[in-house]
Amino acid sequence: MRKITKLKYIITIAGAGVVVLLIGSSTYARTGRQAADRRIVFLTEETAGDRDADNAGIRLSAGAGVVLDENMTEVSVEAVPDEDETGNSAEAASNEETAVDDEDIRLSAGAGTVLDENMTETSMEGIPEEPFELSAGVGTALDASVMDMEDLVADAEALAETEPETHWGYTNLGIAHVDNHLNIRQEPSENGKLIGKLSKDAACEILEIDNGWAHIKSGKVEGYCSTDYLYMGEEAIARGHEVASMIAIVNTQTLKVREEPNTECVVITLIPEGEELEVVEIMENGWVKFLLDDEEAYVSGDYVDVEERLEKAVTLTELLYGQGVSNVRVDLVQYAKQFVGNPYVWGGASLTNGTDCSGFTMSIYKKYGISLPHHAASQAQLGTKISAAEAQPGDLVFYAKNGVINHVAIYIGNGQVIHASSPKTGIKISSMNYRTVACIRRYL
Repeated sequence: MRKITKLKYIITIAGAGVVVLLIGSSTYARTGRQAADRRIVFLTEETAGDRDADNAGIRLSAGAGVVLDENMTEVSVEAVPDEDETGNSAEAASNEETAVDDEDIRLSAGAGTVLDENMTETSMEGIPEEPFELSAGVGTALDASVMDMEDLVADAEALAETEPETHWGYTNLGIAHVDNHLNIRQEPSENGKLIGKLSKDAACEILEIDNGWAHIKSGKVEGYCSTDYLYMGEEAIARGHEVASMIAIVNTQTLKVREEPNTECVVITLIPEGEELEVVEIMENGWVKFLLDDEEAYVSGDYVDVEERLEKAVTLTELLYGQGVSNVRVDLVQYAKQFVGNPYVWGGASLTNGTDCSGFTMSIYKKYGISLPHHAASQAQLGTKISAAEAQPGDLVFYAKNGVINHVAIYIGNGQVIHASSPKTGIKISSMNYRTVACIRRYL
């Protein structure tokens, strides 16, 4: 039997009664002929009779069927055209140029022929000397150059299962369209229990919309909010691009924060692993400028992971308090949490229209009959100094820069504080150790 060169693809489906013959555009059977297009011939049992595929001497047990071009468009119901690239009939070619000298290639079921990438016979074990024919159950093995039907099916299934497009991790994005914060309720009703808040421009996943209420999930909060105060659809995506923040997540056990973007300057504080920093700028020297509350500071970019993110909801689920915590402390913390998401204003003392850190603690304590000065360092001189292990909800936690107190927060239990942080985030809840604690004072 003579060598067949570059007959690109033959695929048979055993037992299914279907033979797929893929004929590429390259030269085959030493004839110098090329098919005008890549075509796929589907041969089915419904088509009676034997037909030759492009007269190349390949006899298929099923008949000729529909011919599709590479765009899978039906172009003919006849056999593949028998012309070379010049348009001349293959019948005009000499016997020397004929693919297989009119020999029929018949592969019977169970035949063990192995063809290499040039369709050259490499083994005849189990193959009779007489011409053999392709039929259902054929055992032909082709190398990697032959298209694998299972791979095609797997690729098609993978394409069908492609995940929907996401934006900042949300498939149906909603963004709070409010000036301060959007209430999230347990039920789709204005009388529903308040369970969380979305601050201005914070994001959520919209699970369902019904009668003007959106069922949403954001962070640890799942509940309902009015659609009147949500950006949705393309409007939400556009808004997201305007307000998304760059966040740097500390990826080392303890990270030094410095006054300038170099290792020669003073260390302001230490930040533990996992804390998130509000990025102001990623600098050319690899350092990251960020907001440490209301001041700019620097960390090395080698020890943080930077990503773009939208804010999430904050849960207002009641905290569990230990023994010895008075009702006044519980009430003070719950009162303070009502203002999460409200704006930060330097020098301000309004819990609704804007306050700075010491203005926030001063205003909260005023409701409970305790007078504090509007200055963090001065507040740190009052009350009783206690250790972190002794801290209870309602105690004040102070932070320093270069040894000077410059920020204050209210401890709310469970290792967290609430504070007026920065113009970007407003009043928020953070880990107590989001930066190094300078001291803790008790007033209640």
